[in-house]
Amino acid sequence: MGNSSSMLTQYDIEEVQGHCNHAFSQQEIVSLYQRFCQLDRSSGGFISADEFLSVPEFAVNPLAQRLLRTVDGLNFKEFVAFLSAFSPRATLQQKIECIVPRSLVDWYC
Repeated sequence: MGNSSSMLTQYDIEEVQGHCNHAFSQQEIVSLYQRFCQLDRSSGGFISADEFLSVPEFAVNPLAQRLLRTVDGLNFKEFVAFLSAFSPRATLQQKIECIVPRSLVDWYC
């Protein structure tokens, strides 16, 4: 699944949907996979920090440096889970956990 030359199976799509709490439809996951493959220039099955920075919207994001620590080396399933925090379907708690380190969330809550 992580290799950009492979195709997603129905099982892969359903597995990814479960991993991201169904934040994306099957069609959205297929589109995200196509984008993931474009970003994964090395075809290594993961996206490096440099590959993330090739996305202009990400590179100019004021939280980019903080997010890079989270996103460097994500495989496709992790990539979708990360993006699910930015989905309108994500809860406030999921959005906070994406930006704030888990240890700080546990301490505060």
